[in-house]
Amino acid sequence: MKILFKYSLLTLLIFSLAACEGLVEDLNDDPNNPSDAPAELIFTGVQLANATTHAGLTARMAAMWTGQMKGVDRQWGDFHVYNAGASNFTNMWDNIYYGTLRNSRIVLDKIEPLGVRVFAGMTKVTQAHCIGNATSLWGDIPFSEAAQIEDFEAPLFDNQLDIYASLQSLLDEGIADLGTGIGIPASGTDIYYDGDPASWIAVAYTLKARLYMDTKQYDLALQAAENGIASFDGSMYLQHGTTNDVDRNFYWDFLGPSRGGDIAAGDDQGEAYLVTLLDPANGNYRGNAKTDETARFNYYYLGADAAVNTPGVIEPNTLSLSQGATLNAMFAENASFPLITYQENILTLAETSVRAGDFDAALTYLNEYRAFLNEGGYIDPTYRAAFTLMYEPYVAEDFAAGGMENMDNLSANDALLREIVEERYVTFYGQTIAWNDERRTRGSVEAIPIAPNAGSELPWRFVYSQDEINGNPNAPDPVPSVFEIMAIYQ
Repeated sequence: MKILFKYSLLTLLIFSLAACEGLVEDLNDDPNNPSDAPAELIFTGVQLANATTHAGLTARMAAMWTGQMKGVDRQWGDFHVYNAGASNFTNMWDNIYYGTLRNSRIVLDKIEPLGVRVFAGMTKVTQAHCIGNATSLWGDIPFSEAAQIEDFEAPLFDNQLDIYASLQSLLDEGIADLGTGIGIPASGTDIYYDGDPASWIAVAYTLKARLYMDTKQYDLALQAAENGIASFDGSMYLQHGTTNDVDRNFYWDFLGPSRGGDIAAGDDQGEAYLVTLLDPANGNYRGNAKTDETARFNYYYLGADAAVNTPGVIEPNTLSLSQGATLNAMFAENASFPLITYQENILTLAETSVRAGDFDAALTYLNEYRAFLNEGGYIDPTYRAAFTLMYEPYVAEDFAAGGMENMDNLSANDALLREIVEERYVTFYGQTIAWNDERRTRGSVEAIPIAPNAGSELPWRFVYSQDEINGNPNAPDPVPSVFEIMAIYQ
């Protein structure tokens, strides 16, 4: 019976091969790991991969090195004092180059020959968003030859200033594509604006302004921001939900179930600088007769008397309605995460206006933003209802020598600039752009006066991925340390 069975099976197999060879042509293709997909599906994956490069490890590390949080346990205690190695950044490097850049190049290869221009514009803006963040954190990086393994097995590291210039050109291309209105992708492809060209154009201009801010081209940043995101509803936020391993807020997942206790904001060794600015009980509190930061402080942080994980420690706030709390905090389980926002755009208008010498315009923009905060701003409604909120408009006299915001007798312009830069620092809590601002203004009269977490130096950059160092002969040798200044800050 065994012999008969084997013979019958062999006969059947030979017959099948002879008659239906095409049935096994894809025998080695794994349906769970496809080698190709429609451009729409790839692009949605690109958007999600890019989001992780802004809301994941890079954001936590930047917040810790910018005085907004503290690493206190396991390797995060080492990261806090700038002991971050190349291997720590490998996964993020992969998200940048494979998840985002490589796959976005594939999307463009598929759609540009077809004249699908709005879709192409969205893809180019997403590329610029990703690579702009990467070069701001690492300096010189592969770009022009990157993610094109068929042509460049060992891509060159482009000069950082050249990358910024290339990204501005890429954004101009994207804006032109979006402006045609031709080739809007299928509904559901774009997780932010469902393919709306006008929303993407505004985002592109705000992103152009961000990159010009990085390179201190403030006049060009002002021009770009004038065309940027004009309302909170136009902001690009990564939406989150409550499904495990699917859509929970990155910060919530890390600070709670994944690595609870690794990151705090204040303990018996001191408080993060941002805590001192927002805590009404702290001597460094930034509030005044026109400003009450009680709501924002509680929205951002859990005080020592209410800490969830470690009593006696001030922690980034993860309270969530979905977890039974009565409040929904900045890092709640389903809290959305800011990527490119109205907040950033209007504060860029304020800063660049005062740098251009237009005090009145800068004050108007700042007061417009304060009016937005006074109405609740980006703070969750549960915190607006539970805590005091006050942001009354400033007047010119507040920034005159001896005024409310100029007790150390700076020029009125410098005093206003300092207030705007500080407001950006407070607003950009938990985002990499807060570190961009700190490094950009370091050593100036408006600088955020954070102290090193260890030693006497503040870091300037992240360390290159270990995979890139090992696998790319064009990687810098020696590898720059975190204390080596990058081109845009020299």
